[in-house]
Amino acid sequence: MAGPSLRPHVHWAQRHRELYLRVELSDVQNPAIAITDNVLHFKAQGHGAKGDNIYEFQIEFLEPVEPKPVCRVTQRQLNITVQKKESNWWERLTKQEKRPLFLAPDFDRWLDESDAEIELKEKEEEKINKMKIESRVPKDPFKHLKKGYLVMYNLVQFLGFSWIFVNMTVRLFILGKSFYDTFHTIADMMYFCQTLALMEIVNLLIGLVRAPLIPTVLQVFGRNFVLFVVLGSLEEMQSKPVVFFTFYIWSIIELLRYPYYMLSCIGIEWKPLTWLRYSAWIPLYPLGGLAEAVCIVQSIPIFSETRKFSLGLPNPLNVTIEFSFLLQIYLIALFLGVFVNFRHLYKQRKQHLRPQKRKMK
Repeated sequence: MAGPSLRPHVHWAQRHRELYLRVELSDVQNPAIAITDNVLHFKAQGHGAKGDNIYEFQIEFLEPVEPKPVCRVTQRQLNITVQKKESNWWERLTKQEKRPLFLAPDFDRWLDESDAEIELKEKEEEKINKMKIESRVPKDPFKHLKKGYLVMYNLVQFLGFSWIFVNMTVRLFILGKSFYDTFHTIADMMYFCQTLALMEIVNLLIGLVRAPLIPTVLQVFGRNFVLFVVLGSLEEMQSKPVVFFTFYIWSIIELLRYPYYMLSCIGIEWKPLTWLRYSAWIPLYPLGGLAEAVCIVQSIPIFSETRKFSLGLPNPLNVTIEFSFLLQIYLIALFLGVFVNFRHLYKQRKQHLRPQKRKMK
């Protein structure tokens, strides 16, 4: 059976608009806090000066306050914030002149009236300065037009890659089609989406979006090189299973990227999508880089045999620049590009998924 209730130690401080109460109780359970007729009623189970017990107290405020206090519980204490109905400085906290024994000033937050006036004035000046700075920034008359364009661009790309992903999934897993005809059924839409992706570089150059230029250029031109040069120019490559895996991985990556950007344009953040956008690349980008590398490796013997895109120079030594040799150099550049993108995305992940301190309420 629980013993009689006890009063905890309570420390208080004030500002012109707020009162702060710090209740010295740890491991608080089931706090009941309410303000009725300008009286704060507190009751909670917790560990205080008299051990683990039920603690309660009442405070009748000197002047009217708002009836909805804000409570924040931590492991070591409980903090209560009460809004004053009128912004002014109180000479004391309670209506009764004699201060209750359990109540004491919170010297960690204590300010006298002159200090509080200075703090209030500084906040007002900061607010005015912020408004002045904002008023000096010229308003962009094309802001809504630019936002509308970015939303439409990301929406079109999302729909395009959705069509690719759904089509490939249905054909393989439902209709039982093979890997070998992927290019002939998907290539037109992939051509469209990857050509449109060149606008991402244009958007960066004209200042519509802010992002590092090099990772964007590496990704867009790297994919277009594989799509148009390696796969598009060699019929022998178009029937290989690696085409399916390359297109499928690309589509999954973009199904997460474009809706995230589209929602960001209109100021909406969906946390599960944000987590997927900055986490799914960890397995997908290595797989995508590996699939592109396999495409390059499998195309090298074909380019060597056909001598397609090889450049013969008219000179006494009869030197020829073999395109297959350039592809071997490109393989090194491909893995360097994957590393650059990895580093960029890792920094973005730390920025967007940075752990925040959780407040107990």
